[in-house]
Amino acid sequence: MPDPIQLRTIPSVDRLLRSELLEPLGLLYPHSTLVMWARGAIEEYRDKIQRAEQLPKEDPVKDLVSRIIAKERIYAGAKIRAVINATGVILHTNLGRAPLAKRAVQRIVDAAGTANVEMNLNTGKRNHRGQHCVDLLCQLTKCEDAVLVNNCAAATMMVLQSVASHREVIISRSQLVEIGGGFRLPDVFRSAGVSLREVGTTNRTYVHDYETAISEKTAAVMRVHHSNYKMSGFVTEPTIAELVQMDKSNAIAIIDDLGSGWLGNAKQAKEYASTLPFLISEPSVHASISAGADLTLFSGDKLLGGPQCGIILGKRNWVQKLKKSPLMRAMRLDKLVLAALEATLEIHLEGRAETELPIHRMLTQTPAAIKNRCEHVSSLLNPSVCCRVVECESQIGGGSMPGEKIESFGINLEHRHPNLLAAKLRENNPSVHARVTNQSVLLDMRTVPETMTEVLADCVRRCYLDEPITADDHDVHSDV
Repeated sequence: MPDPIQLRTIPSVDRLLRSELLEPLGLLYPHSTLVMWARGAIEEYRDKIQRAEQLPKEDPVKDLVSRIIAKERIYAGAKIRAVINATGVILHTNLGRAPLAKRAVQRIVDAAGTANVEMNLNTGKRNHRGQHCVDLLCQLTKCEDAVLVNNCAAATMMVLQSVASHREVIISRSQLVEIGGGFRLPDVFRSAGVSLREVGTTNRTYVHDYETAISEKTAAVMRVHHSNYKMSGFVTEPTIAELVQMDKSNAIAIIDDLGSGWLGNAKQAKEYASTLPFLISEPSVHASISAGADLTLFSGDKLLGGPQCGIILGKRNWVQKLKKSPLMRAMRLDKLVLAALEATLEIHLEGRAETELPIHRMLTQTPAAIKNRCEHVSSLLNPSVCCRVVECESQIGGGSMPGEKIESFGINLEHRHPNLLAAKLRENNPSVHARVTNQSVLLDMRTVPETMTEVLADCVRRCYLDEPITADDHDVHSDV
């Protein structure tokens, strides 16, 4: 039975909000938000009493205020703000994937006010939204035309509905992938009103499997890059060139869903062979277009290094079908994304991707250069912070090149409570996202921008010194 005396001790919302401990929050949030948190805390406290649960012996006001502060921390943690990515995951989905180039950021600022989204300033006449981006893509990839949508999942949905609605699309069984958030390709097919025709086996699919499956119901053949998983051993799949050349009607579209958007050509892949050997096997946009794919799909915020969007390149007759789709207006890009994408494509076209795009700088940094930066950070932290430079491995992330690692270096922060230190760094302003490994906090410097090196050191120093320790306090292993 609930204790009636305890129920009577529950303070009112007004009394709670007059607490001195909540005065700082009153300067940051509207009164209505504080009232909502106070009511929620009181309701939780009342439920505990009614369930006859053990309550803290402290003053109810103090307990409820601590609950409100806890709610505020969760609320504040959900707000989008700047994060220093020290995880070593280059395309971190939870951290927004590819960070934008300075030029792209400035273009967003310029477009945030009034901008000529659908007007050519030279002629004064209406222009198709995103037409300059389309022109840049055609120059970059030698495709005939292009369409821009919200993301690559939207691109897949758009293509399937426009090209194969109420008809059949052939795909290898090994390519029926599940992407982030639990979305599975067969579900996307059903939602698009398309029949899925599986061919081959889990590990081996041949060109003749597709040719045998083609019928009067077939609208398209689709290849989907595995992206977030790897197959090895006794496996085989046709290349996009082999699918384009197989015996079929020209009315059947060949669709190539690349995912990551690697724009590099074979020559560039060979140049990176010693440091990034996995790029040799990464399907490229250039290879897909050169092979003759009718439609090629990829993301803008992965290896392209731009904002989140879905890019569809291809032959003009197929792209025109997409542009006439009633979904086009629902999936079109806003002016800020267009501005950032435009700047990113210009950087690629000028051959400045390696120097201007953060994602490319992260990929191509040498371990020696990263080690030098680590040593600089270590010199800024010692002797007040117990740390040392260690070897580690970075990941591509973002559903690209699964399992591939890149040699890197990081700062190993030794602390008796590594999870507590990681949480303090995460809640700091600016936030620092690290990884906890082998009972210590690791800052992989490959993913930390060079301009943020000293800011990172300052953040670590402030968070670490909240609870100073020495190397003698414990024995920490740092095998990373």
